Amino acid sequence: MVIEVNKDIDRYKESVVLGLTARQLIYSIISVVIGGGIVLLVYPYVGLTTSAYIAIPVVAPIALTGFYSYNGMTFMEMMKLKLHFSIGNKALTYVSTESADKIKKVQLAEETEGKKGFFFTGKKAKQTEVMPVHTGSKESAKKSLMLMLFAVVGLIALFVVAAVILKMYM
Repeated sequence: MVIEVNKDIDRYKESVVLGLTARQLIYSIISVVIGGGIVLLVYPYVGLTTSAYIAIPVVAPIALTGFYSYNGMTFMEMMKLKLHFSIGNKALTYVSTESADKIKKVQLAEETEGKKGFFFTGKKAKQTEVMPVHTGSKESAKKSLMLMLFAVVGLIALFVVAAVILKMYM
C-alpha cells in the first residue's frame, strides 16, 4: 500500500473555512469589522470613496498580520525585527588610525618594490584598528520613532478633518 505524502510537509496548513487557516480567518474578520466600522462612521461626512481611503491605512496592517509570512515569520515579527535593526542597532563608523603620511609611505614603498597592491602579491593585507567614533543613543532613536508615529497619526487626522471640511462646503 502506497500513501502519497507531500514533500513539503512543513509548510502544510490546515484550512478552517474557505481554504483559510484559523489565523487568516480571525484577522480577516477583524479587518473587515474595523474597516466597515470606519467606513460607516465616516461615510455620512466625506462619502464612500474618501472613507475607504481613510480605512485602508488602518486595515492593511491588520490584514497583513494574518496573511503575510516571510521566512516563517509573521508580519508583526518581521516589522519588529526591521524596527530593531533600523533603530536599535548602534551606528558604527570607521576611523583609520593611520595618518596620511603613513599611507603615502606605504604607497611609495609598494611602488619602489614594484608591487601593484595586495591583490597581486599573494600576501595578506595588514589590518588596521577600528575605533568607533560616534554611536547614536537609544533614547534619541526612541524619541525620533515616537515623533514619526505622532506625525503619521497627525497627518491621518489632518486628512480626515480636511475631507470633512471639504465635503461640508462643497
